[in-house]
Amino acid sequence: MSVDIEDMGPVDYLIVEFRGNRMTGEGLPLLVDLVDRGLIRILDLKFVRKDSDGSVVAVELTDFGDEPELTVFEGASSGLLDQGDFDEAGAALEPGNSAAILVYENVWAAPFARALRRGGAQLVASGRIPVQALLASLEAGEAAA
Repeated sequence: MSVDIEDMGPVDYLIVEFRGNRMTGEGLPLLVDLVDRGLIRILDLKFVRKDSDGSVVAVELTDFGDEPELTVFEGASSGLLDQGDFDEAGAALEPGNSAAILVYENVWAAPFARALRRGGAQLVASGRIPVQALLASLEAGEAAA
């Protein structure tokens, strides 16, 4: 990576499971749009498959064919991910499924993060609320009302 770490925004990762190893590519144009608009920068995009015996193997983009939506991501690798990360991602997968592992910088937040670091602040916790959990909480609140 040729970017100074002090200038970076927060870095997140996602693991997206594809049931039965079936990836439609439907979300890929939206991912490209986020990059094109300068909201995120992809550091790594890797694909893994969990075999029926539980082993986790990396899958190359070329294994998905010459889909134009995928070729734009070829070479999206910072070197941050290794087999240990693939195995950890695989622990969240059901056998017979595959997943995309996306590591990305939140470029939109970089100026804010830089200002905080200059002021001596540091991030000490972070998290995400899955949409399903948010919906369940809202439904529970409505049912109790």
